[in-house]
Amino acid sequence: MTIQNSTPHRRPISSVLVANRGEIARRVFATCARMGIATVAVYSDPDARAPHVAAADRAVRLPGDTSAQTYLSGSAIIAAARAAGAYAIHPGYGFLSENAEFAQAVLDAGLVWIGPTPQAIVSMGSKVNAKAIMADSGVPILGDLDPATLQASDLPVLIKASAGGGGRGMRIVRDIGALSDEVNGAAREAESAFGDATVFCEPYVERGHHIEVQVLADTHGRVWAVGERECSIQRRHQKIIEEAPSPLVERIGGDLRERFFEAARTAAAAIGYVGAGTVEFLADGQGRFYFLEMNTRLQVEHPVTEATTGLDLVEWQLRVAAGEELPPNPPPIVGHSIEARLYAEDPAAGWAPQSGHVHTIDIPADVHFDRLDRPGVRVDSGIEDGSDISVFYDPMLAKVISWAPDRARAAAMLAAALTRARLHGPGTNRDLLVNIMRERVFGGGDTDTGYLDQVGLEVLARPLADADQVRLAAVAAALAAAAAEREAAPVHRDIPAGWRNLFSQYQTRSLVTAGGDEVAVRYRHRRADVELPDDEAIAVVDAQADQVALEVAGVLRRFAVARYVGPDGSVAHHVDSDTASVAFSEVPRFTDPSTVGRPGSLLAPMPGSVIRIGVAVGDQVTQGQPLLWLEAMKMEHTVHAPADGVVAEISVATGQQLAVGDVLAVIASESETEIHPSPAAT
Repeated sequence: MTIQNSTPHRRPISSVLVANRGEIARRVFATCARMGIATVAVYSDPDARAPHVAAADRAVRLPGDTSAQTYLSGSAIIAAARAAGAYAIHPGYGFLSENAEFAQAVLDAGLVWIGPTPQAIVSMGSKVNAKAIMADSGVPILGDLDPATLQASDLPVLIKASAGGGGRGMRIVRDIGALSDEVNGAAREAESAFGDATVFCEPYVERGHHIEVQVLADTHGRVWAVGERECSIQRRHQKIIEEAPSPLVERIGGDLRERFFEAARTAAAAIGYVGAGTVEFLADGQGRFYFLEMNTRLQVEHPVTEATTGLDLVEWQLRVAAGEELPPNPPPIVGHSIEARLYAEDPAAGWAPQSGHVHTIDIPADVHFDRLDRPGVRVDSGIEDGSDISVFYDPMLAKVISWAPDRARAAAMLAAALTRARLHGPGTNRDLLVNIMRERVFGGGDTDTGYLDQVGLEVLARPLADADQVRLAAVAAALAAAAAEREAAPVHRDIPAGWRNLFSQYQTRSLVTAGGDEVAVRYRHRRADVELPDDEAIAVVDAQADQVALEVAGVLRRFAVARYVGPDGSVAHHVDSDTASVAFSEVPRFTDPSTVGRPGSLLAPMPGSVIRIGVAVGDQVTQGQPLLWLEAMKMEHTVHAPADGVVAEISVATGQQLAVGDVLAVIASESETEIHPSPAAT
């Protein structure tokens, strides 16, 4: 590849193709619409009906399902730009956003590249090379370690993918015996996500703070440091909470912020950076910091910087690409902003990603894809009611961002918006996010990369609804379902709903929570009211198919209820209130024998594909032993033996696509072992 730094573009940009999908594509389209710029979307086959496609003026299909076939195919994207008449290409983040060959191909095609020069991407594209450049420029770094020469005394270490980010290809190693497997696993994950299996090691700072500085540079030599963000709360090395300004920087004070800014400006200037980018650092509790990497693109968490500075960073990406000059000084930092990433995943089950149909997503917001001009909540989302969460892409549903004059109010507003959100579909991490916003350590601003382990998922991932709230929600679900069934029945319109000439027997509706707890509700309609024999402290004020009002200890409580019937006849109930949301599945009156699994069956905890099988039929296994490895949404997940026993059956083969609940294997005790050959063997 021949890298050429093209002459700065000097013409207004008239049309933009976004080489991405989901939330970031919609985010760029929103700014383009405000600037009068025409937009073009690209989409894979699973994304044919995705909201980002409808948000653009034109759209071009990229045939295929996987990222490699579609959003990672630079030639297909450039062909789409030509076909749709796009004048410029914005890469978003992820996919090809930090691919220098793609950036150069865009320029070679005569299109405008909305991003840094290909040479700058090359300089920072390899984390190993980037650290060498920073060391030469005087920016503090952590030294690299050679995995082949590591000793137990060098641990813990962090394995990182040289070509990527987002937590993919990252592993913490604390046991020297696990080093080889972890290096190989990180390399596989990096290859799958970025097309480059190169990994490296560096010392792991146990309780560090992840601080990043937003930079913005023009083609005239001016570099802005536009505030810092703290992104220390992470799971699987991927951020879930981001905020600006950094609580660590605010607490230490002095010249720390300016030292971060100076290091970030030095890093950007060292490679002749142009456009929006982020310089990331790892800091300790005393304010010492080290360069981690530079992301030569827009970041997922850019809205918190927009909220605290008033800038539209996408607008400035477009203006810089058109040759405009930055003003002499960046705007000041005002107030505090927090962003929470809402994922379709189960934190209590090893962060297992979830997929499926989204019936409803309704998050209270003041603005969407825009800056807040007063205290409030912004939502950026790539999905809408009726969207499907695909197994092929990241499970992020939305970013929920608050801004307020101070941090405590920003956290309270964000927690309230998430609590009141109506999220009907795959399970999410919503309760975890709300618990974090209300947790004492977070409230004190003393969070670091060990926060989730420090507080514990048994605290943070617990449901917002306690046993009493679950009971109230179950009563509301049962009464709403009864009302819906009465409305659908051919009853004379003049007869009140639920009227009986004589008292009937109690009706019972059995519901199961997402955690597997069964709740039975008994009720009976009388002439003037509804009797709840097991809940005498609850008075039914009103019960409609979509809303139920209950009086408890003199307090009127309202519940919004939605009911969905699946293609297989299964029934799901979602009950939302001002304090919590509860999802139930309805227990069928009769059990289908074909749905009863064989004892000892190990089921797929998530959708994905089998990438490795570590045991064979007849092997003895112990509880917790790794059995299979799955890839789901570009991350590797290990499936462990639930108990001691013998592998009686392996029901899958390497490369096989799985749905949630598919049987992977059967583990039997030695006394009941019945051997069944695996598909791979047959």
